[in-house]
Amino acid sequence: MTDILRDIIARNRGGAAVAIPSVCSAHPDVLRASLRLAQARDRAVVIEATSNQVNQDGGYTGMTPAAFIAFVNRLADETGTDRARILFGGDHLGPQAWRRLPADQAMAKGRAMVRAYVEAGFSKIHLDCSEGCAGEPAQLGDDITVPRAADLGAVCRDAAADAGALLYVVGTEVPPPGGARHDDDDDHADIPATTPEAARATLGAHMAAFAGIGEIGGLVVQPGVEFTPMAVHHLPLARDPGLMAAIAHHPGVCLEAHSTDYQHPAAFVRLAEIGFAFQKVGPALTFAWRQAVYALDQMRVQAGWGGALVQPAMEALMLADPAGWQGHYHGDAGALRIQRHFGLADRIRYYWPRTEAQATVTALRDDLAGRRLPLPLLAQVFAPQVLERAEALGGLTPDALIAAQVQIALDPYFFATSGGEGAP
Repeated sequence: MTDILRDIIARNRGGAAVAIPSVCSAHPDVLRASLRLAQARDRAVVIEATSNQVNQDGGYTGMTPAAFIAFVNRLADETGTDRARILFGGDHLGPQAWRRLPADQAMAKGRAMVRAYVEAGFSKIHLDCSEGCAGEPAQLGDDITVPRAADLGAVCRDAAADAGALLYVVGTEVPPPGGARHDDDDDHADIPATTPEAARATLGAHMAAFAGIGEIGGLVVQPGVEFTPMAVHHLPLARDPGLMAAIAHHPGVCLEAHSTDYQHPAAFVRLAEIGFAFQKVGPALTFAWRQAVYALDQMRVQAGWGGALVQPAMEALMLADPAGWQGHYHGDAGALRIQRHFGLADRIRYYWPRTEAQATVTALRDDLAGRRLPLPLLAQVFAPQVLERAEALGGLTPDALIAAQVQIALDPYFFATSGGEGAP
């Protein structure tokens, strides 16, 4: 399967503006919509799991790596998606999920995790040891992160049935992983891109350390995109940070962009033009899913069919257990409420797997399933393109409307250019 990625890298390095989207989500509706879109576009897609989301202990989803692959394959079969177009990636694999432990203990957990990922069948492996463990600085330099990444890479190599089928991604974005900046001192400040010198040094150190371990195919760097809870830092389309120079002597390597959520459609083509053949998205898709569910809930109230079901239930959940959003959102009570429900960081996504959340969404769907949803009423809460997409997905039903909202958020990642399709 990694031959698909190698082909994309080769084409991108050859000057074609091509890229493949990496969907980083475990939400079943998001994955269904994403898989259906990949099938409809006849394109490949990477489905990624993060180290805190899926690991040998279950992560916050309760799934091990093997269970996650089985879960996605079931959704593929359910949606009529060819499994051959799906690649599985592991995101920020390393000690991050256990960084409150001493480094030796956190690394032991990290080794067990990457072994489980590789044995399960993940082939795109992003190794990230950039965050410090107990007693260490918050961010670590290449002198520590590179040997730790190589340590984990050797575990992957030894665990693989075919080590040549693995493709490693190294490096990390600025700021550290988490889906959004946590500081909102200046929502509109420019996001500095990684310098070519820093990127070259990081890649060179990893290349030397991975000799005899495996093939590095991607380098995560910051192109100048990011989002805070309440604002998007858009890619300066006219600017080229010159990061292709950092990989110039490594023809099998491309750049990987994280936190590309909420960008204008033109940004994804531009990212491909400047070397970013791997483009990741996650929170924007669960944000779109939440938009659709809240819109249906609001429509139900406007129609006089009952009071709001979902938003009050989610507010109660998030207030009863604030660990998922506290420390990520700031401001007075009103600002915090807005961010809890509508923040671009989409910390609410950590609460959807809860039994209470699932029950209230099911209640909403069940209530609307037996009703005719008049177009003028739907037009109050859904954009015309969502209604049009829903019709194409089977009609103006709750499930089709939700899927349409998600697909519209993902669609720009499946761009096509004059040089050919964005990806196979």
